[in-house]
Amino acid sequence: MISIMPRGKRRFESLSLQEILALAIASEEEDGRRYLDVALRLKSDYPATAEMLEGMAREEDEHKKALLTVYKKRFGDHIPLLTRDDVVGFVHVEPVVNLPELRPEDVRRWANQVEGQNRRFYELAAGKAEEAEVKKLLEDLAAAEGEHEHSALAFERESMAGGAAHAEETEAHRQFVLQVVQPGLAGLMDGSVSTLAPLFAAAMATQDPHATLLVGLAASVGAGISMGLTEGMADDGKISGRGSPWLRGVVCGVMTMVGGVGHALPYLLPHFGTATMLALAVVVVELIAIAWIRWKWMESGFWSSVVQIIIGGLLVVAAGFLLGGG
Repeated sequence: MISIMPRGKRRFESLSLQEILALAIASEEEDGRRYLDVALRLKSDYPATAEMLEGMAREEDEHKKALLTVYKKRFGDHIPLLTRDDVVGFVHVEPVVNLPELRPEDVRRWANQVEGQNRRFYELAAGKAEEAEVKKLLEDLAAAEGEHEHSALAFERESMAGGAAHAEETEAHRQFVLQVVQPGLAGLMDGSVSTLAPLFAAAMATQDPHATLLVGLAASVGAGISMGLTEGMADDGKISGRGSPWLRGVVCGVMTMVGGVGHALPYLLPHFGTATMLALAVVVVELIAIAWIRWKWMESGFWSSVVQIIIGGLLVVAAGFLLGGG
């Protein structure tokens, strides 16, 4: 069964004003604590970045207090438990505090992602608020998060020439990564890896290139439809800033099919052994290509990505051989 909606998650449109304010309070507290955690780790080596984060944490605390004042005035003392993880559209941003080594550019990028989501959330929330006091607060918070978003990139932009042109180029690059590279990479990884076991299980069980080709194509098309729908329907892009869900869904679905079809096509050859050796070679090329994309666009270590992806891919291949040959 295809999972369109993450289980237990709410859409932003279904949230009441009380739930929106509760979510905002929880988010401000979480962000403030994370900024302080990261600032503590950066303080000795990168004091300027740490000071920026400490200032952002203080402002998050002020935002939380303002939200609490309005919330209690409107709804009383009880605040329902609601976090970003409970709402569709918020993309999980991995806390950089978990990284073994922190670089200021990684921290700025992380903070920019967090604040960008917060700004879009408050803009949407202000659109739902009818009371003037609440609407004004949410609009002010959206503006403040926009200032945070700017602060998170200020050091980098000030150190590079180009001014507005460079800022526009940076934003265009970011949108391309969010809307094309990320969903495309997710699809390529899923298609290249998830279809390996059924393909090679069919190959070992039937020793028939035509039957193996059909299984590979069916697995690839099915995976592409599933991944495309899941990517397109799980996040409308309004809060995450990831753009058109249809674009992401199409990119993810097509790349999933490409990843699976690539190692199925060798079974067009009539000789089973030759087709299987060629399919294995294609798998190795696909896995190295995935590692290169992660290195080029997602700033992951190339060799660590190669090792992780190839080991994972070979394990799935081995599972297919064992199941098919059993």
